[in-house]
Amino acid sequence: MAQAYMTETGNGGSEPEPSGSRLRRRLAGLRRDRGIWRRGIVIAALAALISLVMIFHAELPNDVGNLGSLTETFLPWLGLAVPLLFAAAVVRKSATALIAILLTAGVWVNLFGSLVLDKSGSGGNLMVATHNVDADNPDPRGTAAQIARSGADVLALTELKGSAVPVYEEALAGAYKYHSVEGTVGVWSKYPLSSSAPVDIKMGWTRAMRTTVDSPYGRIAVFAAHLPSVRVKLNAGFTANQRDNSAGALGNALAAEPLKKVILLGDLNGTMNDRSLSDVTSQMRSTQGAAGDGFGFSWPAQFPMARIDQIMVRGIKPEASWTLPRTGSDHLPVAARVTVKP
Repeated sequence: MAQAYMTETGNGGSEPEPSGSRLRRRLAGLRRDRGIWRRGIVIAALAALISLVMIFHAELPNDVGNLGSLTETFLPWLGLAVPLLFAAAVVRKSATALIAILLTAGVWVNLFGSLVLDKSGSGGNLMVATHNVDADNPDPRGTAAQIARSGADVLALTELKGSAVPVYEEALAGAYKYHSVEGTVGVWSKYPLSSSAPVDIKMGWTRAMRTTVDSPYGRIAVFAAHLPSVRVKLNAGFTANQRDNSAGALGNALAAEPLKKVILLGDLNGTMNDRSLSDVTSQMRSTQGAAGDGFGFSWPAQFPMARIDQIMVRGIKPEASWTLPRTGSDHLPVAARVTVKP
């Protein structure tokens, strides 16, 4: 059998068949293989299903288990199916599956390809950061000190435990002259704050606030918010309704803001693809999407899988966006440089 792959030489020996000849022979064999189009139908169907989910994710229902929002939170990870299905298609020698998988890869690149690129620039006259510090954080003082070293001019903290607020206030006092805390959220700033007040996001307790930062580049409305999370439930129930109502209330507050320069900082418990946040995302610009380096996943800290901590702007130009090193929280801090025109 081995001799079928060898050619005779002039001295009676043999030499390996040229690689080009082997390739042509194999391609000819594939052309004669009529099953190449019939095999791998299941693989092709799976690839087509993944493509449809990515294209029509907004049509997935939230009525059962919050399926739509949960899928949208982790939507980029569907791309992991492409190399797995590709390997299966090669093993099965299925042209049908390979074509379907290439189409799936094209859909993923169209939706998320721009996020893979580094869009950050060197400009910016204001740095902002936000961090869900985790109510059960075992080291609030160390977390505060680490965030202060980031150099952010304006910092928002969410999930502040009442007993830990004095610790954060003391630890951040050296870097931030001004601060305001409302309920479980707070804003620290190197520039004066005014008109600080809670924002009612229909939670029953304060998890959002608004303040005015009197920066050297003009007055900026800064919102800090911590929206309810997506829960897996057998029906939409109270949790889903609460999340939708909270996002709607925050969207209304943003829409009613009279200042033209607006920054939203906080844990929105959802990605820019999540339809439940459309009242917010439709009127604000994500710094990560506009000027980020990669996906900027922020949760969970030990193995980030989703960007649910957001920095969003209106009337302000994003220049760069990135995640900061891990602290004692289950979230990563996120930061951004922006340009605020006077």
